[in-house]
Amino acid sequence: MPIPRLDDLDLPLEDLMREWPETIRVFLDYRMLCVGCPIAPFHTVIDACFEHEVDEEEFRTALAAACKADAAS
Repeated sequence: MPIPRLDDLDLPLEDLMREWPETIRVFLDYRMLCVGCPIAPFHTVIDACFEHEVDEEEFRTALAAACKADAAS
């Protein structure tokens, strides 16, 4: 199985949050309902940002920052 990449456009949200649990806080901060959602195995960041009307570039930056902050600690 390939190693998941945070910038993979096809990465399902469920896999993203499982691999990088520190990103869950970002979803909550943006008031996105993806954590625990039954659609998370099928939606990507692109889908979630569209559904929640969140700027995708800004959101991806926040996800990356959360991962870097966790790696630094």
